[in-house]
Amino acid sequence: MAALRREEPDRIPHFEWAVDRKVREVLCPGCSYEEFVVRMDWDAILTAPNFTKEKTGPDEFRNEWGVVRRYTGEEDPFPISGPIKTLEDFRRYTPPDPHAPGRYASLEACVKNFKGKKAIGVHLNDVFSIPRYLLGFNEIMEAIYDCPELVEGLIEMSVNVNLAMAKEVAARGADFVFTGDDYCSTQAPFFSPDIFRRMFNPGLKRVMTGFKELGLYVIKHCDGNLWPIIDMVVDSGIDCLDPIDPVAGMDIGAVKAKYGNRIAIKGNVNCAQTLTFGSVSDVIAETKEVIRKAAPGGGFILSSGNSIHSAVKPENYLAMLHTLRMYGQYPLSLEHWQGKTTDGFWA
Repeated sequence: MAALRREEPDRIPHFEWAVDRKVREVLCPGCSYEEFVVRMDWDAILTAPNFTKEKTGPDEFRNEWGVVRRYTGEEDPFPISGPIKTLEDFRRYTPPDPHAPGRYASLEACVKNFKGKKAIGVHLNDVFSIPRYLLGFNEIMEAIYDCPELVEGLIEMSVNVNLAMAKEVAARGADFVFTGDDYCSTQAPFFSPDIFRRMFNPGLKRVMTGFKELGLYVIKHCDGNLWPIIDMVVDSGIDCLDPIDPVAGMDIGAVKAKYGNRIAIKGNVNCAQTLTFGSVSDVIAETKEVIRKAAPGGGFILSSGNSIHSAVKPENYLAMLHTLRMYGQYPLSLEHWQGKTTDGFWA
């Protein structure tokens, strides 16, 4: 929480949006997510509203939003179709009830077990993910030009539903929300800065302002090359930007230098290359470099550049964690082991 306030805490905090079960099972056999968080000594625990789902095929289900997803063997199922095809479909569509009984059971359990011990974060959305899932990615790209009324309606609905859910999670003791709506590929945003400014930015400002008015800190996640629209994202009122995607040319030192007096930053050890294909020594060197660039003065949370996905080497994730433990104490020193021993470093 100190880091989210851009303060210098006693040590650099750490948590991940996700750790694939394959990696979790190697590092902590048989552990639940909650047990893994405790064993790895994360500084936050994450949850989300509870939505029902129904099976539609051997590896498919339809969730409460009406989106059909398919399990592929990875941690997250892949969206394959949404319930909205036309403006008329949207006008008939009713989103899930933010106030439904049991909607926040997972959050309530987190608060009961971890409040005051770990920061409690809840995954909500802002202006793109829900419209994209309901309509489809290719379809929303086309609708921006062919039917902007549909896209604007979906954005407004997403903002309204997420603000309603934010009121519920704030009342139940959440500390922060994180939104995972990605706007960019590794090359550039999905839409021009002008389209983002006209179509998406007003809703982004409204939802972020609403989160903040409820007393919630906000971590905004966006993969890819955010540079062309980063000013608008920062100006929306977020407290922290994640993950400062190194594969997309997002240098965490440059982001810290330009925006570190306004927002905290989270990231960005490369999980597409270093954590996946690199050696333990590669991970140690990159983790130290990320600390050197981003940690001075506080306002920094160390994590991967996205998540600990199924291809990340478990020993590399441990190397990142151990390097953080060795070098992540304030006042910072990257030249010494700070009196710690390397005995059992990889135990």
